[in-house]
Amino acid sequence: MLNLFDNQQDDYKPVISEADLSDEEVIKELWKIKEELKDQVVVLGHHYQQDDVIMFADYKGDSLKLAQDAAKLDKPYIMFCGVHFMAETADMLTSPEQKVILPDLRAGCSMADMANREEIDKSWKFLTSSTDEKIVPITYINCAATLKSFVGENGGTICTSSNARTIIEWAFTQGQKLLFFPDQHLGRNTCSEMGIALEDMVVYNPNMLNGGLTPKQVADAKVILWYGYCSVHQGFSAQQVLDLKKNRPDVTVIVHPECNHDVVKNAHDNGSTAYIINKIKDAPAGSKFAVGTEINLVNRLAAEFPDKEIFSLSPYQCLCTTMYRVRPRWLLASFRAIKENKPINVISVDEKTKEYSLLALNRMLELSK
Repeated sequence: MLNLFDNQQDDYKPVISEADLSDEEVIKELWKIKEELKDQVVVLGHHYQQDDVIMFADYKGDSLKLAQDAAKLDKPYIMFCGVHFMAETADMLTSPEQKVILPDLRAGCSMADMANREEIDKSWKFLTSSTDEKIVPITYINCAATLKSFVGENGGTICTSSNARTIIEWAFTQGQKLLFFPDQHLGRNTCSEMGIALEDMVVYNPNMLNGGLTPKQVADAKVILWYGYCSVHQGFSAQQVLDLKKNRPDVTVIVHPECNHDVVKNAHDNGSTAYIINKIKDAPAGSKFAVGTEINLVNRLAAEFPDKEIFSLSPYQCLCTTMYRVRPRWLLASFRAIKENKPINVISVDEKTKEYSLLALNRMLELSK
């Protein structure tokens, strides 16, 4: 039996317990109800989801691609198997008549949680008062809608790991300095590849007074990086890269640019999730790859391309634990609620936030053509 719960409750229990249905029964019912509601519901699955969730996805991809896929559809319900900020983006790009569902409201993003609107507003006041030069704010798409709105309101835009260089190059045509948040590593790695010296970049730490910076440091810097990072990609180290290159010279090390600078600098190649997938897909049979990104994606690539050797750069499980919160029984609960015409976990962005966020998103899309 479906027990609807209060979305504001932080410690809610699974709506379909193991006493109600076994894992096998959950999967069986999911296939049945998905077919039954196929004209009403489309399921989007992020690359980092586990196999028992991704197998129900009608569309697979990264966060922006999935949101764009959703915008092309006319089904009334968008089931987003990802994390909160991804569902927000989908809500902003889809029509008002459509509802975006996040199967588990606790599925957040540790990186996105490292910057909120209050902190960004506070930093902006300090940073802009510390220099006469124009600062252009750029946010990585992995953030809350309120931060996307901030850059829209302040002449900036959004970037993805695929188009970060294009967006940052544009930013420097608009002003003399860059504020990049919430991921310091994507900002540092991209700017370094553009030829900006590391000493021209400073880090703003919201947990310290004035971000731990002096007005002179802000005035002298070209790039201000927010102290945020992806906990998954922090699991890879330069030593892992160096050891592998020494012991397995036949293996190509390819990593995501959310890894720290020393990892990216020492790897053979780096790029977005889509770049990594396509690089491996297009490689000849017999190719060998050590991949520095989330383990579910790495394992899926290894299974998809058995003619190639594909394994994680790290010997430890680099798992996105927040993405892991979307489980089949939560997915089933969301389907059951739709069937009863009582949808749960609906993600909705307010109109003002949506207005400026869409301004920033559309600016990014125009620049990326």
